[in-house]
Amino acid sequence: MRRVVITGLGTINSVGNSVEESFKAVVAGECGIDTITLFDVSEFPVKIAGEVKDFDPTTVMDKKEVKKADRFIQLGIKAAQEAMIDCGLVNAENKKVDDSISERFGIISASGIGGLSTIEKNSVVCENRGPKRISPFFIPSSLVNMLGGFISIAHGLKGPSLSHVTACAASTHALADATKTIMLDGADRILVVGAESAVCSAGVGGFAAMKALSTRNDDPKKASRPFDKDRDGFVMGEGSGALVVEDLESAQARGAKIYCEIIGFGESGDANHITAPVMDGPLRAMKAAFRMAENITGELPKIDYVNTHGTSTPVGDVNESKAITELFGGVENCPPVTSTKGQIGHCLGAAGAIEAIFAIKSLNEGIIPPTINIENQDEECQLDYVPNTAREMELDTVMSNNFGFGGTNGSIIFRKFKD
Repeated sequence: MRRVVITGLGTINSVGNSVEESFKAVVAGECGIDTITLFDVSEFPVKIAGEVKDFDPTTVMDKKEVKKADRFIQLGIKAAQEAMIDCGLVNAENKKVDDSISERFGIISASGIGGLSTIEKNSVVCENRGPKRISPFFIPSSLVNMLGGFISIAHGLKGPSLSHVTACAASTHALADATKTIMLDGADRILVVGAESAVCSAGVGGFAAMKALSTRNDDPKKASRPFDKDRDGFVMGEGSGALVVEDLESAQARGAKIYCEIIGFGESGDANHITAPVMDGPLRAMKAAFRMAENITGELPKIDYVNTHGTSTPVGDVNESKAITELFGGVENCPPVTSTKGQIGHCLGAAGAIEAIFAIKSLNEGIIPPTINIENQDEECQLDYVPNTAREMELDTVMSNNFGFGGTNGSIIFRKFKD
């Protein structure tokens, strides 16, 4: 079976508009959460989110094309462009890959909701001004797979073009799918892009109606507080993460920079409740990732760090902590675990890609970002969450978890590349 590596990274989120800027910020414990500016929140019970700042879509796409793409697609294009340049197969002037590799270069996109703000806007237009005033760009601007469509055109990617819409596990599943496809010789390279921009009245209003969001409006920097006793829900974020996933032999043949190898992934379903998590599902996903890693490497992986789903919800944080404890056979055997959602908020379908990038950067730089805002650790959350201050540590193998509504779970393991 072919070995699979990561050769390119790109991201945009509430603390940075590039990989280096973002990772530096999360390591420093900086928080991008603030009062929402994308729409009027005066009548909303929740007024805070992790918005992307200082982003001009015309820097990554033609001005005439901007109105044809929802904001989640624009953010995805930005992250994808950085990852593609980073992998060394395109440059800032010539963004299309060479024809000789285009048919074996695919794209797998992911989003939990897609173009929600565009759907909201055109629904209002239809109701108030009639169906004839609906934008002709409405449908292609809002479909989740159009994220991959726009990006494949921009970079000339003619391989498999797929899309995942599995809530907050979507881009973790996209990474797993890319790995499967390359392992089975369905492509040589796949660009994985997760993107989300649901910070709009329908998105915030909908999650608020579920009582899923923090209402700490007067202190937004401390609103997302994974594993803290006083957490009261997650904070919405927006952004995108992109990773170039590549066959090892192809990467070595062109002398590519190799960030890490993907040695295992696991997927599972809870079959229990549409929104409430249970320990069994996440545990089985992590165990499946362990089994694959053992089959690939010949030994059970020794995980040095876990970037958790860690959303800052009362039930979810406890559930994941207990699943990790069960996986490793007791608190004393667990590695450090953190959540970076305190810094950037919960980016829904983009979370898996962005957090995978943070885990990979941790692996390469030997530093674990902190879980910020832990002031009074929950007694039911008993692990080492690297509270509030980053930790330097030699890392060889790391794991990233993401779980979603509907009881869908994903876990993926990255290891430093070894010949």
